[in-house]
Amino acid sequence: MLYLMQSAMAAMSTPTRQGMRLARAILNHPQNQFGQSPAGRDVAAWLSVFDHLGGMHHRPAWKLDHVTKDGKEVPVQAKRVLKRAYCELTHFEREGGAKGLPRVLIVAPMSGHFATLLRGTVEALLPDHDVYITEWLDCKHIPKTEDRFNLNDFIDYLVDFLHFLGPRTHLLAVCQPTVAALAATSIMADWGDRCQPMSITLVAGPIDTRVNPTAVNEFASAQDLTWFKDNLIQVVPPPFLGMGRRVYPGFIQLNSFMAMNMDRHKRSISDMHDSLVAGDQETHDRRQAFYDEYLSVMDLPEDFYLQTIEAVFQSHALPMGKMMSRWHAVDPSHIRKPYLFVVEGEADDICGVGQTQAALHLTTNLPDKHKKYLLVKGVGHYGTFNGCVFRETIAPQIKTFIEDAEHHVNVH
Repeated sequence: MLYLMQSAMAAMSTPTRQGMRLARAILNHPQNQFGQSPAGRDVAAWLSVFDHLGGMHHRPAWKLDHVTKDGKEVPVQAKRVLKRAYCELTHFEREGGAKGLPRVLIVAPMSGHFATLLRGTVEALLPDHDVYITEWLDCKHIPKTEDRFNLNDFIDYLVDFLHFLGPRTHLLAVCQPTVAALAATSIMADWGDRCQPMSITLVAGPIDTRVNPTAVNEFASAQDLTWFKDNLIQVVPPPFLGMGRRVYPGFIQLNSFMAMNMDRHKRSISDMHDSLVAGDQETHDRRQAFYDEYLSVMDLPEDFYLQTIEAVFQSHALPMGKMMSRWHAVDPSHIRKPYLFVVEGEADDICGVGQTQAALHLTTNLPDKHKKYLLVKGVGHYGTFNGCVFRETIAPQIKTFIEDAEHHVNVH
């Protein structure tokens, strides 16, 4: 019922937003003297902000059409190379190919936002790497007739993608999928799989949420699964292709995210308004681009969401040595070859300091010289994979780490 109401309200808001655009056009007309007054500019600015924030936001485009290397622009195209029911594997294909560049598979979170939230990650890695990324699909557009999808399927997809890409692939997981990435690598290591990653980079993920638990962790562990199922799981309404499917809706996740930092969002929205009034289009466009991405959310499969809550945040299955993926015991001590790099943000309010670092302690048979840890001072969750600190501090260290792993394999 909640999803149906939200969908109906979104549809009914369309005429209102069209009216806002008409009113704004009238106010901005050069012959409208009131529109040029301080009060008129103020009203027009608020109409613009509310129109933009109130609309339905769909899967964003990558908007990465070139990469700059050695001062030259090389055309790039985001191309789907593999399609599964719940995910597309996208390759950032550059003109002339990427021969000699390390191949990197970025595992995007399946946590409510689209993979384009990692646009800054991709953009920073593109000059020196052959980049692929998982693009998880919005469940409201996946027919109910498709098989169900849970955390085990997520791990299977990663193994499948690594087999598709072949040996000498570097794995980089951001936030939530760090658990699945470590699990997939553990299983492949146990098999002696030649396609297991050459290196693993885990960025700000919940490997062990018993360490420095955040408000997010405490909320996930405070309720039993029945509460989550009864209060947060909704049925996709018509006219979506996935109608009848049980999901954790993106709009609920978005509201949760915004509630965590409501004062910050209020300031940002006020800044969008003030910049329009002042004629500072650059500041306005920068903030609007952020909200274009931030407000674009997707629905998650019920089984995946509930299994993640239980295994990662409640039973702590991986660090407790109790995690199973189908018939496989997930044991990170099987990992002996890949290099492992852990990145955390000191001010991360989603994954507390030490939660991702736990991966270094679980991989007991991986030599210390193959492990690296970076704690970035003053950086929050978003800053561990986007923004200037990521570009200037974190990405260069990821590049060096991957180069070291490549060199080790070439020497040995």
